[in-house]
Amino acid sequence: MKFKAALAAFAASVCPLAALAAGIEFRSLSDVAVMYDAPSRQARQQFVIARQTPVEVVRSQAGWVKVREPGGMLAWVESSALVAQRTVIVTVERARVLARAEDSAPLVFEAERRVLLEPVPSAEPVAAGWARVKHRDGQSGFIRISQVWGL
Repeated sequence: MKFKAALAAFAASVCPLAALAAGIEFRSLSDVAVMYDAPSRQARQQFVIARQTPVEVVRSQAGWVKVREPGGMLAWVESSALVAQRTVIVTVERARVLARAEDSAPLVFEAERRVLLEPVPSAEPVAAGWARVKHRDGQSGFIRISQVWGL
């Protein structure tokens, strides 16, 4: 069972379409949220997670969702705290966002670790291993999917 989950996570990091095929669902938090160790407000509070942080949906149960946060921790959050709007989080020290989905393309901007970016649908197919993203300041470009989490 652990092997299957690890394989699905690897596939999702390699290709966003693989995430869909594996049934992996990501959401983002609508606001700052308390994460619990069980699906109840009476459960132990584990930590607080920032607004717009992407999380992987693991399981849903009566108004609660068990999620995996970018650091890998599992916790429960009220389902009302999640929104369908997606974000990704930079996982490397400095991610390069380029004008085209190729390593030789001009640099648009660099994003530091833990910066949130918004995935942008592309009118044309994007090269394997790349995703189109937008910074909250409006700049957009292409990033290697190995440099972000949440796709």
